[in-house]
Amino acid sequence: MAFDVVVTRVLPEAGLELLRRSGVKLWINPVDAPLAHAELLARLATAEGVVATLADTLDADAIAAAPRLRAVSNYAVGYNNIDIAACTQRGIGVSNTPGVLTQATAETAWALLMMAARRCGEAERHVRTGTWAGWGPMQFLGVDIIGRTLGIIGPGRIAKQVARLARGFDMKVLYYGRSRHADWDQELNATFTDLPTLLRESDFVSIHCPLTPQTRHLLGPAQLALMKPTAVLVNTARGPVVDEAALARALATGQIFAAGLDVYEFEPTIHPDLLNLPNVVLLPHIGSGTQSTRSRMSVMVAEDILAMLSGRAPAHGVNPEVWATR
Repeated sequence: MAFDVVVTRVLPEAGLELLRRSGVKLWINPVDAPLAHAELLARLATAEGVVATLADTLDADAIAAAPRLRAVSNYAVGYNNIDIAACTQRGIGVSNTPGVLTQATAETAWALLMMAARRCGEAERHVRTGTWAGWGPMQFLGVDIIGRTLGIIGPGRIAKQVARLARGFDMKVLYYGRSRHADWDQELNATFTDLPTLLRESDFVSIHCPLTPQTRHLLGPAQLALMKPTAVLVNTARGPVVDEAALARALATGQIFAAGLDVYEFEPTIHPDLLNLPNVVLLPHIGSGTQSTRSRMSVMVAEDILAMLSGRAPAHGVNPEVWATR
């Protein structure tokens, strides 16, 4: 199999070994950093397959610069970094990595929720800087979690696992999405509602929707103003779903209690006001970051790119219409 395959970032060895054994002509970015856009375009000029990450923008111009491209395997669940319409028009298959990172990302959402609620980041910095003088009854008072209401925006796989974990905290679960889900109602005893109601009634709001033109800045000044002053916002989905400047203002003025973020509107740049706020926990997009999860993701992208280059539909295809006519 002599296909030219570009891997834009060093990935866990399990998937790379699959590609090496397949006999493809493989180029792997040797630097642990995203390719500059000009270099990405240069690599795409001869590539037949590309294993991409969220940091790689495969827009219409990039697709046009890749005349031999037949397959794109995205090392992520989301694929807003890829122009799917342009790929489909060219007959280029696209795949992603759903399911495998559900548990790890749900755990990250809960870590952020608990850290923000109990002011763990702020308190930990207090200890590390040597300013802690001992226990005090008024130090770093947080908000309770058990028995409170969790609002979930975007009832997908990860969100469902977050809701399952909420049962251990005896929480009421509200959810908002494009439609009602019977399995959420029955299995989780969750309540489908509109977004304003969810924001007004929830003590914790966790975002899990994909980034689309409709969800960009889904939470802006008007929506944040609906939240309780004791509420905590968690985002492990996509940064631009939240208006970052509006969130910084809401946190600074006490409009909401705290936030926990793993994704950012202009990633990797973070709004400077957020960096200076004590009541926000900031993680470097590590939602799926466990050894086993990332390793399984690397195998998935390798298997799917090889399937597509061999003319077969991938197991995790995003645009199945490409294969329907073959």
